[in-house]
Amino acid sequence: MPETMRANSKLLLSVTGVVEAATGLALLLVPALLIEVLLGAAPDTPVDMTVARVAGAALLALAVACWLGRHDAGGKAARGLVSAMLLYNVAVTAILAFSWLRHGISGIAFWPVVVGHVGLTVWCVACGLASPRIADR
Repeated sequence: MPETMRANSKLLLSVTGVVEAATGLALLLVPALLIEVLLGAAPDTPVDMTVARVAGAALLALAVACWLGRHDAGGKAARGLVSAMLLYNVAVTAILAFSWLRHGISGIAFWPVVVGHVGLTVWCVACGLASPRIADR
């Protein structure tokens, strides 16, 4: 993998690790606040809070994987992480867009988060297109 692409993947995994760790911790510690800022409504049942905290734990796990994988930006594991984060970012963008279109859901941070996930999607695609296929290694 070219050195610039390895650096780009390393930066992507580093940024993703930090951003998702912050989001995961917020969902674990103050889920109602984060959900209200993002979606414009606070969770109103214990089930909502539980699901938010489980999502926070999952994001924290993704963050750790990205953070630790950043040192192997040219390897197969890092390519797998970039692919997984591509899927995640596309899914989050689609889910949020659908929620806005169908239900009018949006909070003060909604559009910045959507734009951020679109940007991360593009970055993941750029890293994926520029790196050689796993089968070629």
